[in-house]
Amino acid sequence: MYNYNTVTEAVEGLEGRGYTKDFNVHPERECQICQKTGISLPQDEFEIDGIYQFKGMTDPGDEMIVYALSSKKYGLKGILVNAYGMYEDSATSTVVQKLLQHKDN
Repeated sequence: MYNYNTVTEAVEGLEGRGYTKDFNVHPERECQICQKTGISLPQDEFEIDGIYQFKGMTDPGDEMIVYALSSKKYGLKGILVNAYGMYEDSATSTVVQKLLQHKDN
């Protein structure tokens, strides 16, 4: 288990462990898009390998979650970052919740 103190430290640590792709959510299709390759990954084609949550002690804008994602099908490992609380991106949260439900089944 890895522990990180900041979002920057988490991203750098994950990149050092091979999570080099930058994932973003495509809300209309409820999938992840790898910015470097353009590959779209539906929720059943990738896994959450790690979740790192950071609380903003003085600024709610610092409340972030960093997800380490991987896809065996495409041989990709990457990172998805989302705020939570008042700055949460609802499209990203929806996709992550569906992925977590998929993972539990």
